[in-house]
Amino acid sequence: MLSAVLSLLALITTVHAELGGTTAAATATSAAPGTGPLSLLNGAVRVRTSVDAGGTTINEYASTSGQIFAYTWQGPTMPDLQSLLGADDASYRAGAAVHLATGRDLHASRVAQPDVVVESGGPIRSYVGRAWLPGALPVGVPPDDLH
Repeated sequence: MLSAVLSLLALITTVHAELGGTTAAATATSAAPGTGPLSLLNGAVRVRTSVDAGGTTINEYASTSGQIFAYTWQGPTMPDLQSLLGADDASYRAGAAVHLATGRDLHASRVAQPDVVVESGGPIRSYVGRAWLPGALPVGVPPDDLH
C-alpha cells in the first residue's frame, strides 16, 4: 500500500524531464487542451504543452531524437526552474548571481551562459520566459522561434 502511494506521488511530482533529457521520462500533471505532441518544421521539432500545478502553461521542445532542448512558459506562477533546467541549473544560478551582483533585477532578465540561456520576466501573476540549450538547438531553429 505504501509503495503504491509513493509511486503515485512520484508520478504527480514528475512534471517534466529536464533540458538535455529525453521526452520519454516526462509526465504532465495536467494537459492543456489539444496537447498531443505537435510537430514543427517538417517534423524536425516536437512541442508538447502541459500546465503545471501553479496554472502555468509550459511548452517542451524536443528534437526528433527526443532530446529536450528548450522550454517556454507563460502563466500566473514561475515554473520550477531547478526542475526544468536539471544539470544546467547550477550554471544558470552562477550567471544569475553575477546578474544580481551588478544591480540588475531577475524579475526581467536574460542570463546567458555558454551551456544554457534563460530569459524571464513579466509582472506578478503574468510570468513569461524561455530556457534553451544553445548547443542543442536543431539546425535551422533560432531561439526567436521558441515561444
